[in-house]
Amino acid sequence: MENNQSDYFVIKAKEGGVHVIGLTRGHDTRFHHTEKLDKGEVMIAQFTEHTSAVKVRGKATLYTKFGMIETD
Repeated sequence: MENNQSDYFVIKAKEGGVHVIGLTRGHDTRFHHTEKLDKGEVMIAQFTEHTSAVKVRGKATLYTKFGMIETD
């Protein structure tokens, strides 16, 4: 069995109403989980055997092993 898990990453909301959307793995990519963050809230997340991608809507800062990413 392949290990699809990776390092953790952090999402910090810079405004209220930031949406974090988890997308599934497999033949069809689908939304499987959503969270709504208030300004200043932090979410720690990880890719899993069920989650292949994460979509962030709103102004946020993402911290990964590759560096810091700012959304517009």
